[in-house]
Amino acid sequence: MKLTNLQIENLYKFTRKHYVEHYDVQTELVDHLANDIEQILEENPKLTFENARDKSFKKFGIFGFMDVVDAKQKQLSKKYYKVLFTIMKEWFSIPKIIITASIFMSFYLLMTLNINNTYLSILMLILAFIDVYLAQKLNNKAKSSFKENGKKYLLEDMIYRVSAFSSILVFSNIFHLSSFLKHSESFYVKMFVCSLITFAILYSYIALIVIPKKAEELLQETYPEYKLVKNL
Repeated sequence: MKLTNLQIENLYKFTRKHYVEHYDVQTELVDHLANDIEQILEENPKLTFENARDKSFKKFGIFGFMDVVDAKQKQLSKKYYKVLFTIMKEWFSIPKIIITASIFMSFYLLMTLNINNTYLSILMLILAFIDVYLAQKLNNKAKSSFKENGKKYLLEDMIYRVSAFSSILVFSNIFHLSSFLKHSESFYVKMFVCSLITFAILYSYIALIVIPKKAEELLQETYPEYKLVKNL
Protein backbone atom coordinates (compact mmCIF):
# COMPACT_ATOMS: atom_id res chain seq x y z
CA MET A 1 0.00 0.00 0.00
CA LYS A 2 1.12 3.53 -0.77
CA LEU A 3 1.53 5.95 2.10
CA THR A 4 -0.66 9.06 2.18
CA ASN A 5 0.64 12.62 2.14
CA LEU A 6 -0.27 12.93 5.83
CA GLN A 7 1.79 9.85 6.65
CA ILE A 8 4.74 11.18 4.65
CA GLU A 9 4.49 14.45 6.59
CA ASN A 10 4.40 12.38 9.78
CA LEU A 11 7.71 10.80 8.74
CA TYR A 12 9.28 14.24 8.25
CA LYS A 13 8.16 15.20 11.76
CA PHE A 14 9.49 11.85 13.01
CA THR A 15 12.96 12.52 11.58
CA ARG A 16 12.99 16.04 13.05
CA LYS A 17 11.98 14.59 16.42
CA HIS A 18 15.02 12.31 16.20
CA TYR A 19 17.44 15.22 15.71
CA VAL A 20 17.69 15.30 11.91
CA GLU A 21 17.53 19.03 11.18
CA HIS A 22 18.54 19.23 7.51
CA TYR A 23 15.81 18.86 4.90
CA ASP A 24 17.94 16.92 2.39
CA VAL A 25 18.89 14.30 5.00
CA GLN A 26 15.27 14.17 6.21
CA THR A 27 14.10 13.53 2.62
CA GLU A 28 16.61 10.71 2.14
CA LEU A 29 15.49 9.07 5.37
CA VAL A 30 11.78 9.59 4.64
CA ASP A 31 12.18 7.91 1.23
CA HIS A 32 13.91 4.94 2.87
CA LEU A 33 11.36 4.71 5.71
CA ALA A 34 8.38 5.05 3.36
CA ASN A 35 9.57 2.21 1.10
CA ASP A 36 10.32 -0.01 4.08
CA ILE A 37 7.01 0.77 5.81
CA GLU A 38 5.06 0.00 2.63
CA GLN A 39 6.78 -3.37 2.42
CA ILE A 40 6.15 -4.10 6.13
CA LEU A 41 2.44 -3.23 5.78
CA GLU A 42 2.17 -5.37 2.69
CA GLU A 43 3.55 -8.34 4.60
CA ASN A 44 1.59 -7.51 7.80
CA PRO A 45 -1.65 -5.68 6.82
CA LYS A 46 -2.93 -5.76 10.41
CA LEU A 47 -0.12 -3.51 11.66
CA THR A 48 -0.85 0.20 12.09
CA PHE A 49 1.25 2.83 10.30
CA GLU A 50 2.86 3.82 13.62
CA ASN A 51 3.76 0.19 14.44
CA ALA A 52 5.31 -0.28 11.00
CA ARG A 53 7.19 3.03 11.32
CA ASP A 54 8.64 2.08 14.69
CA LYS A 55 9.58 -1.36 13.38
CA SER A 56 11.39 0.22 10.46
CA PHE A 57 13.15 2.71 12.74
CA LYS A 58 14.50 -0.09 14.95
CA LYS A 59 16.48 -1.36 11.95
CA PHE A 60 18.72 1.72 12.26
CA GLY A 61 20.10 0.40 15.56
CA ILE A 62 20.66 2.02 18.94
CA PHE A 63 22.04 5.25 17.45
CA GLY A 64 18.98 5.78 15.29
CA PHE A 65 19.57 8.10 12.35
CA MET A 66 22.96 9.34 13.58
CA ASP A 67 24.99 6.99 11.36
CA VAL A 68 23.12 8.21 8.27
CA VAL A 69 23.60 11.85 9.30
CA ASP A 70 27.34 11.31 9.91
CA ALA A 71 27.75 9.58 6.54
CA LYS A 72 25.96 12.42 4.76
CA GLN A 73 28.08 15.01 6.56
CA LYS A 74 31.29 13.22 5.49
CA GLN A 75 30.06 12.98 1.90
CA LEU A 76 29.21 16.68 1.62
CA SER A 77 32.32 17.74 3.58
CA LYS A 78 34.42 16.05 0.90
CA LYS A 79 32.49 17.92 -1.78
CA TYR A 80 32.86 21.27 0.05
CA TYR A 81 36.60 20.94 0.72
CA LYS A 82 37.22 19.70 -2.81
CA VAL A 83 35.66 22.94 -4.09
CA LEU A 84 37.60 25.01 -1.53
CA PHE A 85 41.02 23.53 -2.34
CA THR A 86 40.35 23.60 -6.09
CA ILE A 87 39.79 27.36 -5.78
CA MET A 88 42.79 27.72 -3.47
CA LYS A 89 45.06 26.01 -6.02
CA GLU A 90 44.16 28.76 -8.50
CA TRP A 91 45.89 31.26 -6.19
CA PHE A 92 49.18 29.46 -6.80
CA SER A 93 48.96 29.65 -10.58
CA ILE A 94 49.43 32.60 -12.95
CA PRO A 95 48.18 35.32 -12.69
CA LYS A 96 46.77 35.01 -9.14
CA ILE A 97 50.10 33.81 -7.75
CA ILE A 98 51.29 37.42 -8.10
CA ILE A 99 48.70 38.49 -5.50
CA THR A 100 49.61 35.53 -3.28
CA ALA A 101 53.31 36.41 -3.50
CA SER A 102 52.53 40.07 -2.77
CA ILE A 103 50.65 39.13 0.42
CA PHE A 104 53.54 36.92 1.51
CA MET A 105 56.21 39.55 0.75
CA SER A 106 54.23 42.32 2.47
CA PHE A 107 54.16 40.41 5.74
CA TYR A 108 57.76 39.29 5.34
CA LEU A 109 58.87 42.91 4.91
CA LEU A 110 56.83 43.97 7.93
CA MET A 111 58.55 41.30 10.00
CA THR A 112 62.04 42.19 8.78
CA LEU A 113 61.68 45.98 9.09
CA ASN A 114 62.80 47.46 12.35
CA ILE A 115 59.32 48.51 13.51
CA ASN A 116 57.47 48.07 16.74
CA ASN A 117 55.95 44.57 16.85
CA THR A 118 52.78 46.14 18.25
CA TYR A 119 51.93 47.51 14.78
CA LEU A 120 52.06 44.05 13.25
CA SER A 121 49.92 42.71 16.08
CA ILE A 122 47.35 45.47 15.45
CA LEU A 123 47.27 44.63 11.74
CA MET A 124 46.71 40.96 12.51
CA LEU A 125 43.98 41.89 14.98
CA ILE A 126 42.23 44.01 12.35
CA LEU A 127 42.32 41.08 9.92
CA ALA A 128 40.90 38.83 12.64
CA PHE A 129 38.03 41.28 13.28
CA ILE A 130 37.28 41.39 9.54
CA ASP A 131 37.19 37.60 9.57
CA VAL A 132 34.69 37.55 12.45
CA TYR A 133 32.55 40.26 10.80
CA LEU A 134 32.30 38.32 7.52
CA ALA A 135 31.55 35.10 9.40
CA GLN A 136 28.71 36.83 11.27
CA LYS A 137 27.28 38.11 7.98
CA LEU A 138 27.21 34.55 6.65
CA ASN A 139 25.54 33.33 9.83
CA ASN A 140 22.84 35.99 9.46
CA LYS A 141 22.34 34.99 5.83
CA ALA A 142 21.86 31.35 6.88
CA LYS A 143 19.22 32.41 9.43
CA SER A 144 17.48 34.57 6.83
CA SER A 145 17.43 31.73 4.28
CA PHE A 146 15.91 29.31 6.81
CA LYS A 147 13.32 31.86 7.89
CA GLU A 148 12.41 32.49 4.25
CA ASN A 149 11.70 28.90 3.16
CA GLY A 150 11.66 26.91 6.41
CA LYS A 151 14.13 24.36 5.06
CA LYS A 152 17.76 23.94 6.00
CA TYR A 153 20.12 22.06 3.68
CA LEU A 154 23.29 20.40 4.96
CA LEU A 155 25.56 21.82 2.25
CA GLU A 156 23.99 25.26 2.73
CA ASP A 157 24.82 25.02 6.43
CA MET A 158 28.43 24.14 5.57
CA ILE A 159 28.76 27.11 3.23
CA TYR A 160 27.21 29.68 5.57
CA ARG A 161 28.04 28.38 9.04
CA VAL A 162 30.62 25.60 9.19
CA SER A 163 32.96 27.34 6.74
CA ALA A 164 32.65 30.58 8.72
CA PHE A 165 33.54 28.79 11.96
CA SER A 166 36.46 26.88 10.41
CA SER A 167 37.78 30.11 8.88
CA ILE A 168 37.79 31.83 12.27
CA LEU A 169 39.44 28.75 13.81
CA VAL A 170 42.20 28.65 11.17
CA PHE A 171 42.84 32.37 11.37
CA SER A 172 42.80 32.59 15.18
CA ASN A 173 45.21 29.65 15.56
CA ILE A 174 47.62 31.13 13.04
CA PHE A 175 47.23 34.56 14.68
CA HIS A 176 48.28 33.15 18.06
CA LEU A 177 51.14 31.16 16.53
CA SER A 178 52.42 34.09 14.48
CA SER A 179 52.19 36.40 17.51
CA PHE A 180 54.45 34.00 19.36
CA LEU A 181 56.94 33.39 16.53
CA LYS A 182 57.21 36.77 14.84
CA HIS A 183 59.74 37.98 17.44
CA SER A 184 62.25 35.43 16.20
CA GLU A 185 65.18 36.65 14.09
CA SER A 186 65.43 33.34 12.23
CA PHE A 187 64.93 33.65 8.46
CA TYR A 188 63.21 30.25 8.31
CA VAL A 189 60.84 31.06 11.15
CA LYS A 190 59.81 34.30 9.44
CA MET A 191 59.28 32.47 6.16
CA PHE A 192 57.16 29.88 7.97
CA VAL A 193 55.05 32.48 9.80
CA CYS A 194 54.47 34.50 6.62
CA SER A 195 53.41 31.35 4.80
CA LEU A 196 50.90 30.60 7.56
CA ILE A 197 49.50 34.13 7.49
CA THR A 198 49.19 34.03 3.69
CA PHE A 199 47.41 30.67 3.88
CA ALA A 200 45.02 31.98 6.55
CA ILE A 201 44.13 35.07 4.49
CA LEU A 202 43.52 33.02 1.32
CA TYR A 203 41.52 30.39 3.22
CA SER A 204 39.33 33.03 4.86
CA TYR A 205 38.80 34.94 1.60
CA ILE A 206 37.73 31.78 -0.25
CA ALA A 207 35.58 30.38 2.58
CA LEU A 208 33.89 33.67 3.50
CA ILE A 209 33.59 35.44 0.15
CA VAL A 210 34.27 33.28 -2.93
CA ILE A 211 32.34 30.09 -2.05
CA PRO A 212 29.27 31.92 -0.62
CA LYS A 213 29.04 33.75 -3.96
CA LYS A 214 28.90 30.32 -5.65
CA ALA A 215 26.37 29.01 -3.09
CA GLU A 216 23.31 29.07 -5.35
CA GLU A 217 25.19 27.27 -8.12
CA LEU A 218 26.58 24.60 -5.76
CA LEU A 219 23.24 24.05 -4.04
CA GLN A 220 21.28 23.72 -7.28
CA GLU A 221 23.92 21.32 -8.59
CA THR A 222 23.65 19.17 -5.44
CA TYR A 223 19.88 19.48 -4.90
CA PRO A 224 17.83 19.68 -8.12
CA GLU A 225 14.76 20.69 -6.09
CA TYR A 226 16.57 23.59 -4.37
CA LYS A 227 15.62 26.14 -7.05
CA LEU A 228 11.97 25.13 -6.80
CA VAL A 229 12.03 25.50 -3.00
CA LYS A 230 13.62 28.96 -3.24
CA ASN A 231 10.98 30.07 -5.75
CA LEU A 232 8.00 28.98 -3.66
